[in-house]
Amino acid sequence: MESFFHTLKVELVHQCRWATQAEARQALFGYIEAYYNRHRMHSALGYLTPEQAEQSMAG
Repeated sequence: MESFFHTLKVELVHQCRWATQAEARQALFGYIEAYYNRHRMHSALGYLTPEQAEQSMAG
């Protein structure tokens, strides 16, 4: 979890300022669901995206 939070802060939080808490919540959700969980390569998965790792396990 520490690695994830570090990545989140470096790639999103320290790069943005939000006017409202709702904007921040939406940006965090978008980062996690649309980018981190689907498109960002992870070293623990052999530098595959989570989607690629799931596809390789299923096929």
